[in-house]
Amino acid sequence: MARKRTVGAAFKFDFGLGAAENSYVKIGAETSYDVSLGYGFADVNKVYAIDREEAGGLRRDFCIPLNTAFIVDVPDGNYHVTLMVGDTLTATETTVKSGEGRLLLHRLQTAAGQFIKRSFAVHVSGGQLILAFSGIAPRLNALEITASSQIVTVFLAGDSTVTDQEAEGYPYAGWGQMLPHCLNASAAVANHAKSGRSSKSFIDEGRLEAILQLIRPNDYLLIQFGHNDQKPDLERRTEPATTYKHFLKLYIDGARERGALPVLITAVHRRIFDENGLIINTHGEYLQAVKELGEAEEVPVIDLADKTRKLYEAYGAERSKRLFLWSVPGEFPNHPSGAADNTHFQERGAIEVAKLAAEGIRQAQLNPLMLFLN
Repeated sequence: MARKRTVGAAFKFDFGLGAAENSYVKIGAETSYDVSLGYGFADVNKVYAIDREEAGGLRRDFCIPLNTAFIVDVPDGNYHVTLMVGDTLTATETTVKSGEGRLLLHRLQTAAGQFIKRSFAVHVSGGQLILAFSGIAPRLNALEITASSQIVTVFLAGDSTVTDQEAEGYPYAGWGQMLPHCLNASAAVANHAKSGRSSKSFIDEGRLEAILQLIRPNDYLLIQFGHNDQKPDLERRTEPATTYKHFLKLYIDGARERGALPVLITAVHRRIFDENGLIINTHGEYLQAVKELGEAEEVPVIDLADKTRKLYEAYGAERSKRLFLWSVPGEFPNHPSGAADNTHFQERGAIEVAKLAAEGIRQAQLNPLMLFLN
């Protein structure tokens, strides 16, 4: 059966055991996702419904979604989403991610009797808005979803350090996956970055073209490549002074031709220290090439290489492992044998680097995007 689609989609959901609030659809612990409904929980075995009977309206009852997702079938596009969380009797802590693990709310805490509404923008592709819930004591009282053509889309083109990593790899994460947490409800992230890609192979696979078919005037295209442009294979290899600049310029030109705003970003550093505790530049001339191209094309450049160098050095050689996919055997279920990865971030590091990218947006005076930062 085909998924239910609603043009100009708008939904209002009231979660828990009590009667539905006026104009809201009631969602209980038993509301399993079904294509005939077009909404529901992915796994009702991980959902509990509570009615406190101590407050009116949306505050009275709620659902506790323990590491499961609430799914709504909607047309692809941008959505304004508002959540209400809280509990009359106890403190709560809720984390919310959308789609492929894009961080929206990180450990949002409420005190007993406190209720908080949070709004954010979500970019949907694939016909489903998926909100995944976790946390020590998650709550979901109410949810409102409205399609919006006013939301600015921030498209990301890049490699594994930027991409949305799959849940099966947790805590592995790209900084682009964490960037939504840095933005308010006026901007949504469309992360097209893909592991293993260079500025060349990303284009050869049609990934830039896919972005250009969607991007609109006044949207943004953030571009970070370099890790795989260094690789020796012909499918990915570019040279800093020539082909690397050539391919990056195709991103710039494509965005500008559609009225969008391109932004170049230098590749994040790897966690490789010298004997003096300083980061070694493993990207060579690729970093300078980005700056030169930005100046020649009058394109803003966020120097994320310099920002990550300072971050890693501030943490130090040993403590900086906490930012990367380093673990001992048995620490993370998805990496039972442990990991020692000096290139890819774990979620903590990805959040820190996303904050640095947001800092770069503000420093570059990217208007109006800088106004959409939290």
